[in-house]
Amino acid sequence: MRTAPALAAFLLLALANSAHAETVSREQDIVNLRLGQKVMVDDGSCPTGQIKEVQGAQMTASGVVGTRKCVPRMGTKTR
Repeated sequence: MRTAPALAAFLLLALANSAHAETVSREQDIVNLRLGQKVMVDDGSCPTGQIKEVQGAQMTASGVVGTRKCVPRMGTKTR
């Protein structure tokens, strides 16, 4: 019965770490993109207030192909 709280804490920690998206400054800095993985690219190619999101979308013979789109930049809001 003692293992249930420890297991629950471990699962919460694992889920929290997987939800965090990595941020890089260039798409060339992305190495080993996995299916479903999201990487934020802050290269200035998106409009103000947005950031480029690259997500591993499809497995091919040469590796994972990523999709790219501009998404709202999440961070502290200022007035």
